[in-house]
Amino acid sequence: MEHSSRLSRWFDRRGWSDIIIGAPYVWLVVLFLLPFLIVVAISVATKTATAPPFSFGGEHPLVNLQGYQRLLHDTLYLRAFLTSLTNAGIAMVLCLLLGYPMALALTRVSRSWRNILLMLVILPFWTSFLLRVYAWMGLMGKNSWFNALLTDAWNWVVPVDWAVKSIPMMHTNFAVVLVMVYTYLPFMILPLYASLERLDPTLDEAALDLGSRPSRVFLDVTLPQSVPGIIAGGLLVFIPAAGELVIPSLVGNAASPMIGRVISDEFSSARDWPMASSVAVALLLLMVVPMMLYSHYQAKAEGEAGK
Repeated sequence: MEHSSRLSRWFDRRGWSDIIIGAPYVWLVVLFLLPFLIVVAISVATKTATAPPFSFGGEHPLVNLQGYQRLLHDTLYLRAFLTSLTNAGIAMVLCLLLGYPMALALTRVSRSWRNILLMLVILPFWTSFLLRVYAWMGLMGKNSWFNALLTDAWNWVVPVDWAVKSIPMMHTNFAVVLVMVYTYLPFMILPLYASLERLDPTLDEAALDLGSRPSRVFLDVTLPQSVPGIIAGGLLVFIPAAGELVIPSLVGNAASPMIGRVISDEFSSARDWPMASSVAVALLLLMVVPMMLYSHYQAKAEGEAGK
């Protein structure tokens, strides 16, 4: 009876608020921290011919760091990491160059048109991601109208000696970057739009009244204030693009795989779960550590600005 009364008083005072606040932490622990710890544990296991294909202790060392050692010496993983970071970086820059004018235009149109344009931005999410990748595979084929259009444009620009019958696009890094830019462009536009929409338009008007040219107003007023949106959009594009699996597997070059495909092959084909887990942990640290450093210095800068 006393226990139930204490529980009732706790619910009356702060119980529901504690549950609501604690639910996201429970979600993160169960669906992020525990799986990550399991992957870390598998990464220090030893590959065996058993099921599952790894073991701890017994005839094998309890902690085996061979997978992490291979990461530093095997050129396959180094090239895969370099390819992934390069393709993701190029896709991020292209998404920024395409997405910034779009996001800025969204803030300058009327509200009725803005809702329509925002709907068009998120419209691709209403269809299957895999279906959209297959559509790009058809567009980049040698006999497609898209390839013929690019080929005609190329032949019109270059000398006759450089003319080609078709542009080889499939199974290249160009195809990977192109499809990633199409896929992740909304992830750049939406954070930029949210950042640009909060800007005070009177600042631009004041700068123009003081004699600044429109280009200088953009560089001195608009662009610096939109840096948080640029960073947020860049992270939302770069992180999933660096670990992308489906796009490189369908349109990429098997001789130059990205790290997501390497992890998948290690798990499925090679059945080397410790090595695959080591690569996954290294990729996660490579993505998370810069984010944590940015968050730390951003919070520090905001604290100093508040003082």
